[in-house]
Amino acid sequence: QVELVESGGGLVQAGGSLRLSCAASGSILSIKTMGWYRQAPGKQRGFVAQISSGGITMYANSVTGRFTISRDSAKNTVYLQMDSLRPEDTAIYYCYLATTGRSWGQGTQVTVSS
Repeated sequence: QVELVESGGGLVQAGGSLRLSCAASGSILSIKTMGWYRQAPGKQRGFVAQISSGGITMYANSVTGRFTISRDSAKNTVYLQMDSLRPEDTAIYYCYLATTGRSWGQGTQVTVSS
């Protein structure tokens, strides 16, 4: 069983920055990718960013150039540096880890005020 624990969410003004962290523990075998989704009120959960075991990154168009994903493989931890935040970035951010299946964290709230 895999456990993912997110941290780093909070309230920030538009234009500000936050850094999310997600630490994985438990029965972790071969990690394929780790990444982030988000869900805004009244909307479906959507892809934000991911990073592969080889360090290849992918981003949603809406965050490209503003968000940066990275990972510390030794710590099984993934980070999401979020800069130039906008009110539309307000959402619950969920971390995931993909091996043969996919495990999810409990989510962390990010609120961007205008």
